[in-house]
Amino acid sequence: MIIGIVGKPSCGKSTFFKAATLMDVDIANYPFTTIKPNSGVTYVRVPCACQFFHVKCNPRHGYCKGGIRYVPVQIIDVAGLVPDAHLGKGRGNQFLNDLNQADVLIHVVDISGSLNAQGESVDTGSYNPIKDIRFLEIEIDYWYLDILKRGWDRFARQIQQEHQDIKRAIAKQMSSMKVTEQMTEELLRKLGLEGKLITTWSEDELLTLATEFRRRTKPMIIAANKIDVKGGKENFERVQKEFPHLLMFPCSAESELALREADKHEIIQYYPGSNAFTAKKELNDKQQQALDFIQQHILSTFGSTGVQNVLDKSIFDLLKYIAIFPGGMGKLQDQDGNVLPDCFLLPPGSTALDFAFKIHSDLGNNFVKAMDVKRKLPVGKEHKLLHGDVVEIMARK
Repeated sequence: MIIGIVGKPSCGKSTFFKAATLMDVDIANYPFTTIKPNSGVTYVRVPCACQFFHVKCNPRHGYCKGGIRYVPVQIIDVAGLVPDAHLGKGRGNQFLNDLNQADVLIHVVDISGSLNAQGESVDTGSYNPIKDIRFLEIEIDYWYLDILKRGWDRFARQIQQEHQDIKRAIAKQMSSMKVTEQMTEELLRKLGLEGKLITTWSEDELLTLATEFRRRTKPMIIAANKIDVKGGKENFERVQKEFPHLLMFPCSAESELALREADKHEIIQYYPGSNAFTAKKELNDKQQQALDFIQQHILSTFGSTGVQNVLDKSIFDLLKYIAIFPGGMGKLQDQDGNVLPDCFLLPPGSTALDFAFKIHSDLGNNFVKAMDVKRKLPVGKEHKLLHGDVVEIMARK
């Protein structure tokens, strides 16, 4: 799956991306620094099975730190969106299309209110960040509506005249957005459109349907960035009250980037997502002041910089994915002797058979049974897996 980072220009998207990936990207305080989407790898946290078995693991992908497995996930950062992006303003159509591949969106918001709608600097606190959340949802909803309505009049008449299955036709129309027939059927029923002549659907009904498709296929989490800037905390509390249904977290991407860079250069030891760090060497005055500020105003105040929390929540709370480790009843090593080398992320409701196919198609095609290694129990192919399970697949040879 892929995480997409969205937001208006200069809100801190590229800083968030760099903090999450430690990739070199252009960062500047002016609109449209990013034109082509940046693509990289970030990591989400999972309690590692090595703790359960009291062994030292050897991850092939990602890494394990303090009993926490950091599992790799692809992430993209597209250029900033501005109001009327779906109409092409600010090269908006291209940037929206770049998001097509994303399964979940992290909306980076300048919670300090120091940027106007176009991403231009204004006096801190003079712009209401509530507007950013509203405008971006509207832009993406209208993007979905534009796709839904392509050739709509002819499309609707053809469905009506040929007595086509409405849910199948609409799902095909929206297939590029990962809309399924089952999803369409559920939403038509929910919105009272099931059984209603498609040629009579109103513009408002179409927009509501497009919005529901967007919420299902591009769920969104808010990273309230620049929380350490004056007025940021108060703005965050106001935004929370305005949008109680949205997941949002206080965030300082700049602080996270500083901590990860310091850890990379072995100046400090820092576990992404934690509320503290430890110095590994003597710091100069400038380093000490910067790190003291982060500890006091970010980590001690908010519990973390927020970056890792947002990444984790996007996968495990919004998408509700589960992490499964391959392992054997007799041994936890692979053929090269690596202990618990892999950790796979699977959609909710995944079964033992789904996991077998995830590892290799031959295992799925020749599936016999699976073993729940932690509980030492045999399970069938329809057994639904739980987050953190360790599973051995047995197949015909």
